[in-house]
Amino acid sequence: MALGYKDLLARADAKVASVEPEQAATTHSDEAYVFVDIRDPRELEREGMVPNAKHAPRGMLEFWIDPESPYHKPWLAKEKTFVFYCASGWRSLLAAEIAQEMGLKAMSLRGGFSGWKAAGHAVQERKPNH
Repeated sequence: MALGYKDLLARADAKVASVEPEQAATTHSDEAYVFVDIRDPRELEREGMVPNAKHAPRGMLEFWIDPESPYHKPWLAKEKTFVFYCASGWRSLLAAEIAQEMGLKAMSLRGGFSGWKAAGHAVQERKPNH
C-alpha cells in the first residue's frame, strides 16, 4: 500500500489548522465560523451534535462545496471559516483538507464531537428526518 490512513492523517494534519474544543467553544457563537458535522445521520440522531452546526455528510462534501455541482449548498460558498468535526477527529481532518484544497477556510475540531462532549460543551439533539 502506497499510503495508509496514518499517512493521510499526518499529511492532512501538516496542512490543516486544528482547534481544541476549548478554543472552538470561544468561536462557536462568532458568526464568522460555521461548525460542520460530517458524521452519518444515524450518529447525529444517536449522539446529538454541536448546537447550530450544519450537517454535510462526508460522502457528499465535495459535491456540496463545488458551485458547479447539481448538489451544491450555497451556505458552503460563504466567506466563513468552516470548523469540520466527526466523532473523533479523523474524518473531519481529511474533510477539512479537501475543503481547504477546494478553496474554503477550513479547520478541524481536534478530538471531534467526543472531545467536545468530554469538555462539557453543549449538545443539541438531532431528531430523525422521517
